[in-house]
Amino acid sequence: MSGITLLIEDPKWRTHRGLQARLKTAAEAARKAGKLRGEFTVLLTSDKALRALNRDFRGKDKATNVLSFPSGDGYAGDIAMAYGVTSKEARAAGKRFADHAAHLVVHGVLHLAGHDHERPKDAKVMEPLEVKILARLGIADPYVPTSSLKEAP
Repeated sequence: MSGITLLIEDPKWRTHRGLQARLKTAAEAARKAGKLRGEFTVLLTSDKALRALNRDFRGKDKATNVLSFPSGDGYAGDIAMAYGVTSKEARAAGKRFADHAAHLVVHGVLHLAGHDHERPKDAKVMEPLEVKILARLGIADPYVPTSSLKEAP
């Protein structure tokens, strides 16, 4: 799994045993599925840092879970993830933190590979690819809300 660098800026990312290896495995699986060439970096940082990046690069002055910055000239780009947003989303959805973080890495890598989900027809390509990659990693479909599970009458 060479060519994938994890930079941990927010120490809270270190509080989950085995998370770094899991994120690298997820990134490598997404790289293969997305046919992404070149090295890339995943920055594991704070909500404050993601808010600044989101404001500076997207004009949205709020924290977000993950941002991707595709590059060129042999370097695939950068992905940045916010600990607090990721943690809150995982709790709200009843998901394990590591599973949600792995999903966000997969999502970010697919963006570096040129996938998008802004238009419905693009989402119909990207989201099933994410689900397929995550299934290979033993992670449930993130697009099926846990509250949608029907109870027996």
